[in-house]
Amino acid sequence: MTAPHTADSGLALDPARTALVLVDLMERIVALPLEPLKGTEVLAVGEELAAAFRAAGARVVVVRVERPGVPEQPPGSGLVTGLAREGDVEIVKRTIGAFHGTGLDERLRELGVTTLVFGGIATNLGVESTARAASDLGFDLVFVEDAMAALTSAEHEASVRLDFPRLGTVVTAAEVRFV
Repeated sequence: MTAPHTADSGLALDPARTALVLVDLMERIVALPLEPLKGTEVLAVGEELAAAFRAAGARVVVVRVERPGVPEQPPGSGLVTGLAREGDVEIVKRTIGAFHGTGLDERLRELGVTTLVFGGIATNLGVESTARAASDLGFDLVFVEDAMAALTSAEHEASVRLDFPRLGTVVTAAEVRFV
């Protein structure tokens, strides 16, 4: 499945059926040494996308991970301050991907969402694992290349150049548009 394109190669997303999914933009993860972009750069693009989605009336889903079986989460385990807003869907996952045991699929279906636009950290872990499950569940997928980073450029590039094109459409933030 692929998202619809306009004549100028930009996306033509229906805000009523689209959600932005930002994976693991947590203080401790954004602070990691990442490539090809710094965590703060990924965060800035994610925040810009979230503002555009909210303005268009599209949903924003913010995902964070909690380690299972520990009495206390490590420092910096919350979402970056100000990322989540009232009306956003917040998902707490305990696995690499955001679908297993979280109710995310049911929530998205209740909202009428059929297309997911991805950003976050790490490209090849939390983002890709969530995207693979979303693909299995029948969602159309869009990957915003400049809204992601990994621990190495090679890991990021493998997902963006090899895996994501098989699952959906890879774009830059500048190409994301609503109909």
